[in-house]
Amino acid sequence: MQKMMKLSTIALLGVFLGVTLAAAEVPAPAKPGDRLAVAGAIKNLQGRGVKEVAVEVLVNGRHLRTAGPEEEITTGKSGSFLGEFVLPPGTLPGTKVEIKAAKPSWRPISPTEIKVIEAGHDAQGNKLFQATQTLTLYRTITPGFWIASLVLLLVYVIIAAEWMHRTLAALLGAALILFISYTLGTFDKGYFILSFEDAIGAIDMNVIFLLMGMMIIVGVLKKTGLFQWLAFKSYALARGNIFVLSGILMMVTAIASAFLDNVTAMLLMIPVTIEIAVTLKVNPITFLIPEVFASNVGGTATLIGDPPNILIGSFAKLTFLQFVEHLAVICLICLVVTVIYYVYWYKKDYLKAEVQDVERTISYLRQEYRITNKKLTIMSLGMLGFTIFLFVVHGVLHMEPSIAALTGAMFLLVISRVDIVEMLEHEVEWPTLIFFIALFMVIAGAEETGLIQMIAEWVLDVSRGNLTVAVVMILWVAAIASAFVDNIPFTATMLPIVAFLNQSMEVPNDVLWWSLALGACLGGNGTMIGASANVVTVGLAEKAGYHISFIHYMKVCFAPMLITVVLAMFYLLGFEMPK
Repeated sequence: MQKMMKLSTIALLGVFLGVTLAAAEVPAPAKPGDRLAVAGAIKNLQGRGVKEVAVEVLVNGRHLRTAGPEEEITTGKSGSFLGEFVLPPGTLPGTKVEIKAAKPSWRPISPTEIKVIEAGHDAQGNKLFQATQTLTLYRTITPGFWIASLVLLLVYVIIAAEWMHRTLAALLGAALILFISYTLGTFDKGYFILSFEDAIGAIDMNVIFLLMGMMIIVGVLKKTGLFQWLAFKSYALARGNIFVLSGILMMVTAIASAFLDNVTAMLLMIPVTIEIAVTLKVNPITFLIPEVFASNVGGTATLIGDPPNILIGSFAKLTFLQFVEHLAVICLICLVVTVIYYVYWYKKDYLKAEVQDVERTISYLRQEYRITNKKLTIMSLGMLGFTIFLFVVHGVLHMEPSIAALTGAMFLLVISRVDIVEMLEHEVEWPTLIFFIALFMVIAGAEETGLIQMIAEWVLDVSRGNLTVAVVMILWVAAIASAFVDNIPFTATMLPIVAFLNQSMEVPNDVLWWSLALGACLGGNGTMIGASANVVTVGLAEKAGYHISFIHYMKVCFAPMLITVVLAMFYLLGFEMPK
């Protein structure tokens, strides 16, 4: 990354000098004086560029304004900057040139002297000078840090205590962060948390559109009677044994999650599950929670099964087959343990199911739960298959999964002539989507003020030099953090940390990447907001009339989450660690 940053800096200087020297061929009036180009980059402790840093250049302690239309210098998305200045003739060389930088939630960089090099003359005989400088910014704890941390904690407490709807809680948190940033933060930069532009940029539209597209596809499929037919087939396969039925549903969900993704799998399974539970007069929650837990376990096994894996695979250049080779075995073990755990946990509820004449019930379900529209079923399954194909090849095509979902959904609406207004009004779960949007903003506030990065740096400091400690630390920190903070932004923050550890320790087998994948994906099972599939399941269950509280979800899922992470730890230390 440092080499790329240096190359980009050289390229920026090259452009400046090229444009300036070109004036020798095309004479143009210019203000006489020494021309100075200052380029460089502002990076954090991990070597990643920091955007929107205010950079100042000083000559003999006096602030310079740029010669271009932008009088102030600000770093771009990559952390690089370039400023061009005109000084009185004869100012350079021999004059002290310094640079300083500042950004809210970061420790300001005091004036630092930089070396200026003469680079020739322009057509008017003015001397050309250049300077390059790479600076490192360090986090600092500001009032904004404590406010963002408190707001994040407050949102989780409100959701856990059910003082208000989770969507309202997340929106309230996002509103507070932006309100404080543009009131107190206007007068004191220490209170500035998040800009409106960064809040909008923090929204992962890939997740939003992926959910929306799959909700529409499932909405059309619901019109065909396919889910009722699947309910009948599942019951017939279990032959009335509720324990076997629960195991079948978990296995099917896990497999579907591995080859689609866990959110899509739950969108397909939830209607089926509710139909089965209603028939058996069992609370659907006793099936839904084990299923979503299994979906996160199954999704961990492949590159496309869970969003954190997609981030890791892209950053570390890991293939689909590598994920299967290193994670499929432990995921299968965790799935077996999951099935056993939940069948035992819900034993009393399953025993209350009304199962009397199995053959008569199967015969009744065969007549009652039939596919009602075969033509629409064929079209829907065809477009679903096309969408799944796009999911599988999206890496080769460099296509975001949301594009695949939206394409399949829109094509299906066109060929089926189903009313899109009806789909948007009745099938798209808007409260869930808005909850995601607001939660992304709240977490972005914690990221901007340094909370998540400080956690990551703590892992780096504690584990430096010891691979076993690094594996255990990354696994458990990722698991616990992902249970309470959405695993997507946390994984994104951890990527450069793990990359640095990989490079400094020369780790074979990519064991640290598998630690991060297992921790983030399995840890997301801990609470109802730890993974996208959890939120979708809770939202759709609530829409169907079955409320799942934060405390109840955590009570049912946190212990088995810890069990699966313990199994993953022994697997990593016993089989993935280099011998």
